[in-house]
This record gives sequence, structure tokens and C-alpha cells, in this order.
Amino acid sequence: MKTNAISIREEITLIIRGIDPLDSVEKTHIEETIAWIESGDEIFRLQKPATPLKHLVAYFLLLDVKKQKILLIDHIKSGLWLPNGGHVDPHEHPTDTVVREAREELGIEAIFYKQSPLFLTVTNTVGTVEKHTDVSLWYVLKANTEDSLNLDCEEFTQASWFEMNAIDFSKSDRHLERFLKKINTDVTLNRLYHSL
Repeated sequence: MKTNAISIREEITLIIRGIDPLDSVEKTHIEETIAWIESGDEIFRLQKPATPLKHLVAYFLLLDVKKQKILLIDHIKSGLWLPNGGHVDPHEHPTDTVVREAREELGIEAIFYKQSPLFLTVTNTVGTVEKHTDVSLWYVLKANTEDSLNLDCEEFTQASWFEMNAIDFSKSDRHLERFLKKINTDVTLNRLYHSL
């Protein structure tokens, strides 16, 4: 009989295999991540702030398709404007992480454009946090800039809506620009843009 730990690892591997890479960088990140998971190394953060030094994260970007705006938070420890998200708890499904973090950080229910992540990155952390490597699954949630948010500002000082074509990428996650490019080329999201 399979244990929970093995089945969730297998499921996460299948999810990652289902991501269509944007470019050679993402293709390499996907291949390295699958090899890492299949190596048997621990993939979940077991202890704060960074044990093990490489672990899974689920990012989620709130997207108002009509207004072409995204929500970013001013993250305290990194000093960057980032999408919301958090570490995937041991044996937690990454979509459950998104649901949990959306409630905790913004006081909202997660409404997914797609149940699977659109993007994957492997990034070394910056700022005042203990240095480690985040393997991040990036999701897109439906949003409206008029919706009220109940911000839990333990990890960030503020949240702001940004026009997708007016972001200072030098002050954000180094992969955000590529993620937005992928959103613009995603077939499902493209249909939404053109149906408005």
C-alpha cells in the first residue's frame, strides 16, 4: 500500500509534467524539479525558516482580466513586489496551499482560472530571509479590483493592483515578466481576453 507521502509526491510530479514550458529556462526548471522529487529528497518545508534548504512553494496571482490588472504584495523579507503565496505544508496538495493562503493572506476564496499551475520556477531567495531555494508552482486566480480584501500584513506591508503592462520588474520576482508573458500566451486565458 502506498503512503500519503508517496502518493502526493507522485501527484505533484504528474502536475509538473503537465506544465507546458514557456521557454528553455522553464523546461530546465521542470526537468530538474522532477529529478529532485524522484530522488527521494524531502520536498516540503519541515521547519521555519528554511529546512530543508530546497522546498515547494505555491504562488498565486490575482488577475482581473477585464481591467488587465494583477495584485502584488510588498513583501517585507524579500523587499520585492510579489504575487501572494506560501510554502506547501508537508503532504499538502499545492492547490490546497493556494486555497489556504488566499484565505489567510487576503481573506478571499480562491477561484482558479485553471486548477493546475501555469508556470514553474526554481529561485534562490533574496532579502533578509535565510537563504534557500524555492521551487514555485504559479497559479492564476480570478479577481476583480473592486472586491474587498482583508489583508493579513504579517508578511507584507501593502497590496496594490498593477496594470500588466506597467510593472517595474526590477522590483519584483525575476520570473514575473516571463509569467505574465505565459499568461498572455495561454490558450484558456487568451479566450477570456478575446471574449470580453
